[in-house]
Amino acid sequence: MKSKTLATWLAVLGGGLGVHRLYMRGPRDPWAWAFWPPTLVGLVGVWRMRQLGQDDMLSWALIPLLGLSLSVAMLSAIVIGLTPDERWAARHGAPGEPPVASGWGPVLGVITALMVGGAVLMGTIAFGGQKFFEWEQRQAGADAGR
Repeated sequence: MKSKTLATWLAVLGGGLGVHRLYMRGPRDPWAWAFWPPTLVGLVGVWRMRQLGQDDMLSWALIPLLGLSLSVAMLSAIVIGLTPDERWAARHGAPGEPPVASGWGPVLGVITALMVGGAVLMGTIAFGGQKFFEWEQRQAGADAGR
């Protein structure tokens, strides 16, 4: 039987790397490995911005991938944590085994995921919007200078 509490908290703490999917479905789950590329590419964007400054346009495109990956991970934590115990036992438990009450662990994980996910998603939208409009201004200035 897989623990719903552990799966929820793995999604909160390591969801950007698909750790929760590896726990629930194993290393053959292709969606678990799909979390790695956008997270790592987004971290490269963060590194580029720290090294090259805020004028690096490639980092503008890469950083939102990290935000979206983390937002998806927090959504996964919410879905896992809010899954009814009976349905969780049917999917991830031994056949014929009664459901185990999960208690407050998943609820606290969902609350944390809502806070972190909301902040990350809003930050990603704000960052992406700001950089898009800065790019538009640069393009308009370049066109006016011609």
